[in-house]
Amino acid sequence: MVQVVTDWRDLPEELRGAAVAIGAFDGVHRGHQAVIAAARDAAQDLNAPLAVVSFAPHPRRWFQPEAAPFRLMTTDQMAQALVPLGVERLYLLPFDADMAAMTDEQFASEVLWTGLGIKHAAIGFDFTYGKGRTGSPEGLRQHGELLGFTVSVIDRLDDPDGLKLSSSAVREALKAGDMPRAAAILGRPFAIQGQVIHGDKRGRTIGVPTANVRLGDYMRPAYGVYATRTRLADGRVIDGVANLGIRPMFEIDEPLLEVWLLDFSGDLYGQTIETELVALLRGEMNFDSLDALKAQIDADADAARAVLSA
Repeated sequence: MVQVVTDWRDLPEELRGAAVAIGAFDGVHRGHQAVIAAARDAAQDLNAPLAVVSFAPHPRRWFQPEAAPFRLMTTDQMAQALVPLGVERLYLLPFDADMAAMTDEQFASEVLWTGLGIKHAAIGFDFTYGKGRTGSPEGLRQHGELLGFTVSVIDRLDDPDGLKLSSSAVREALKAGDMPRAAAILGRPFAIQGQVIHGDKRGRTIGVPTANVRLGDYMRPAYGVYATRTRLADGRVIDGVANLGIRPMFEIDEPLLEVWLLDFSGDLYGQTIETELVALLRGEMNFDSLDALKAQIDADADAARAVLSA
């Protein structure tokens, strides 16, 4: 399990001295994983812990509070995604007015050096930091030489087939409903995590009880019906079919993820579940009767079973 540290000030020595990868790391996609791999190599050479430095909230949310939802994962999902990469510690630093006002030199000296006591920083080629985004990879390398830590800069990494490995590319794929492309960039299926809430319970009236999850700050993938796999709080993974969107037939106010877990019964209200959107089966549709809706849901379930068993 990754240890999460939520500040850089007044840390005990046992929480300092790591080799770190620095960035927003929204999605922890394959490009991010290359930066973390460079930090891992440095950690091994320096006999130091491997850590990731990120921020909460995401800097984009701080500077653009009215921006549309855009996140690819929660901070809990980020911590989970770092485990197989060998990361021991996640510095989830508060991005607040003090952080936003720091110059690049202050960030390097006060946060990275005095606060975290880092031994090495791995960053992407396009990493910027400090007020006005004045800090550059070369600038961080110069700060490190003066302060006492080394820096590695990872060149842009793209798939041999030309697949762009970036968070924006993941969002483009999700918006287009291209789940295989999103998964290829991420290195795993895109998944939505959230607490199961009470819905209007219409599904129960036609024998299709759903686990409903609000989308929150997740970016909105293409609305429609998906083949899914859901991880329950107890660790079980259940195949399913889900509607993501506003259900035109009922005109709900807030887009929801509504998952019908196939061959499952049980009370999930209040539990946190994580649902992988494996494949988009169709777009949202309107229906003139509940019977027509039920018939389509049954067809969707058959299609989901076929996709998930392939």
